[in-house]
Amino acid sequence: MNAPLHKEMPAGALDAAAALSHATRQWDDDIVRQLTDYIQIPAKSPGFDKDWATHGYIDTVLRNAAQWVEAQKVEGLTLEIVRLPGRTPVLFFEVAATAPQSSQTVLMYGHLDKQPEFTGWRNDLGPWTPKYEDGRLYGRGGADDGYAVYASIAAVQALKAQKVAHPRIVGLVETCEESGSYDLLPYVDALRPRLGDVALVICLDSGAGNYDQLWLTTSLRGMASGTLKVEVLTEGVHSGDASGLVPSSFRIMRQVLDRLEDSATGRLLPASFHCEVPPERLAQARATAAILGDEVYKRFPWAHYDCAGSTAFALPTTTDAVQALLNRTWTPTLSVTGAEGFPALKDAGNVLRPYTAFKLSLRLPPLVDAAQAVQDLKALLEDNAPYQARVTFESAGGATGWNAPGTAPWFESALNAASQAHFGAPCGYIGQGGTIPLMNMLSQGFPKAQMMVCGVLGPRSNAHGPNEFLHVPYAKKLTAAVAQVMASLPSAQDQALQAGA
Repeated sequence: MNAPLHKEMPAGALDAAAALSHATRQWDDDIVRQLTDYIQIPAKSPGFDKDWATHGYIDTVLRNAAQWVEAQKVEGLTLEIVRLPGRTPVLFFEVAATAPQSSQTVLMYGHLDKQPEFTGWRNDLGPWTPKYEDGRLYGRGGADDGYAVYASIAAVQALKAQKVAHPRIVGLVETCEESGSYDLLPYVDALRPRLGDVALVICLDSGAGNYDQLWLTTSLRGMASGTLKVEVLTEGVHSGDASGLVPSSFRIMRQVLDRLEDSATGRLLPASFHCEVPPERLAQARATAAILGDEVYKRFPWAHYDCAGSTAFALPTTTDAVQALLNRTWTPTLSVTGAEGFPALKDAGNVLRPYTAFKLSLRLPPLVDAAQAVQDLKALLEDNAPYQARVTFESAGGATGWNAPGTAPWFESALNAASQAHFGAPCGYIGQGGTIPLMNMLSQGFPKAQMMVCGVLGPRSNAHGPNEFLHVPYAKKLTAAVAQVMASLPSAQDQALQAGA
């Protein structure tokens, strides 16, 4: 056996300032350029690009990321692109442990597929035209979540640069997340023997309450989505001839949706779509509200207009910061994200339309089972249609949300130390309204693992919408913080062994 090339420093002995300096150089010299190239490629998720395999954009961004990782020549790293028939590919990498007697694994997760373009981008910006301005890298997918694989490797490099002992590290980067990760579970099953004993999951696909501290995501909402369609005619007819006799498909749509949602308050009516908020999450919401205050709701780009010589703004559902946090993390909510059956305004004549179709996105509380919610939703919307119209709900699937496991003392200590070292403030705890299907899968598969779910999607970063940006200064500090938390795991493992002895 060959002797090691260098002596590893003890676990947990990471110099935080040096780690941040290393991460900063990586971002400035290389990663920003890589992400600039990445943003230019319209690698839309398969749910939005049925011809993704033919177009080749997903393959391109995955291949580019793989080539970059290999070019880093990280000691002990192996990598491959894994393909299952008929599914989007994933990137899998493994870095051998250097901590003595370490049997546990860190799993790092990200995705490279993107949301579609959307409208409303600033005149000098666009989804596929990256622009770096005042520390912000604008363009689709950079923050959600193309940076994750690059930041993950940079964090590993920060450990290697200081020769800090670390556990085994594996990475899983998918290309189907924005479509609900329906391809992911088969890969998790296929790769499970190679994942090992996962003690820490690092998911860089989440948000931040501000850019002033490290934020740990404590919960994620689930989702049920699909297309609701109301048909009354086989073709459009003259509205003067038919209206008043032929019921409007839009009016029937309103009646059907009234079964689901109180339009005056936005509250979803079925009790099965609600759950009780755990006391720990209530306490964390109060603490986070004290930190963020009215920025919880002011951070959104509210419509405004002139009114009696002053500017009036559209209002949120609540201005109570605690309730606002709960509304976007533990309250089920309906959004209509698309419509069909309507002509453009410039083409709208006096025609009673034959049908109306809405794409529905129903966010579910973390503890509500998505499969059951989809069944309940379909029955609620389709049964006993007004006027015997043809009402159909075609499900696009669902994903159950996630509530983080209890925080181990070593993990809480490591998070706070990393946040203090790089931001000068303690770690914040916040629920997120989005959905990451993998987290529920991993919690079930690795119930003892700690979950470092975090990300760069802070105020006004606007993932999925226009003017999405990646806050580069925050990303640099997050990269160094991830390295510091990883360095703490072997130390925690040693402490557990000592306690057991």
